[in-house]
This record gives sequence, C-alpha cells and structure tokens, in this order.
Amino acid sequence: MTFLVLLGAPGAGKGTQAPILADRLRLPHVATGDLFRSAVLEGSAVGLEARQYMERGQLVPDSITVKMLLDRLAQPDASVGAILDGFPRNLAQADILASALADRHSQVDVALEIEVPEEELVRRLSGRWICKANGHVYNERSHPPRVPGICDLDDSPLIQRDDDRSETIAARLAAQLAALGDVVDYYRQRGLLRTIDGRRPVTEVTDALLAAARAES
Repeated sequence: MTFLVLLGAPGAGKGTQAPILADRLRLPHVATGDLFRSAVLEGSAVGLEARQYMERGQLVPDSITVKMLLDRLAQPDASVGAILDGFPRNLAQADILASALADRHSQVDVALEIEVPEEELVRRLSGRWICKANGHVYNERSHPPRVPGICDLDDSPLIQRDDDRSETIAARLAAQLAALGDVVDYYRQRGLLRTIDGRRPVTEVTDALLAAARAES
C-alpha cells in the first residue's frame, strides 16, 4: 500500500494536482471536501451534521472528518493506498491517521507540500470560482472556464464563495496557515516531507510531485 499526503494552503494548487497524481500513480484520490459534499447530497446523518458547519463557512469538526475518511479508506479501491487531499489539517488528525494506518500495517509514505507565499495565495484565491454541482475549481487568471460562469466538465454554474473574496481571505489564511505549519513540521520531523515550489508552471509542479512520490514508493 502507498499512502501520500498532499499538503498546501488553499489556492496552492492541490485541487489541480491531486487528480493528475491519482491518474499517474494509479491511486484513488481521497479529498475530504468531496467526502463532505457526497455525504450532504446523500442526506446521511453525518452529512447533515457536516452541512451545518459548511454552510457557516466553518471547518467540519475532527470527529466528523475522521469518521468520513476512515469509512472511505475501508472501501476496496483504497486497499492499494490513496492520495489524501485535505487531511490531516492539524496535529490531532495527523496522529489519528498514523494510528489508523498502523492498524492496517501501513503508514504515510511521503507528505508532499506545495509551497506558495501568502501574498500569492491571496491573489489566486480572490479569483477562484467553484462548480456548484461537484466542486471543480477554476481561477480567473490561471485556469478560467471555456465559457464564463459555466463548468467545463458538467455545465453547472460556477459560484464564488464569500470566503474567497479578497477582503476575507487574509484573515482566513492566517488561521489555516498556522495549523498547516504544524502538520508540515510533523512530517518534516519524521523525515517524510518533500516540498515543491508551487509558483512554477502547473506541468513543472506535476513533474516535481511525481518525482518525489516515486522516489519514496
């Protein structure tokens, strides 16, 4: 089994890179954001609970996030491993993940950090739009849709979240970057961290991530 943790602040490019890595490495892409959206659409008990936090723009509590993730990793396609996107977000989640994988006689093989300076993150996020149906991510500057306001993949409308507006981004990033820094240090101390410059062109970032991942597999 191969488990990769993909780390990066909002706007660093995880949403762009994770599906490419999953395809190239033949591993399922497990994104906590996707798990939340699926649970909400299904109307499950845990999904309805998560929805209360998502609608307020708050992070879903660890207890809900961990349950969703472990249920997903128990599915057959994850028997070969997975690319974890959006988890762990804090030290408590990192410890829970390590324990859960140890129970499966596995571990995180490498943590791949896409590093982007805070001022660049603010610039990127202020132009981000998200597909209403499935959460596909676009950016006015770096990845615009073919038809303005419409998702290329499912023709659903694109929306801009209130917390993706430039006036709210800096405060949100400050809190998230602090927690991310703790997780980065967690994997650095264990010799598992590989950092990639996320300011480079998308294809170069992909190549660097793949090289780092394959070196540890």
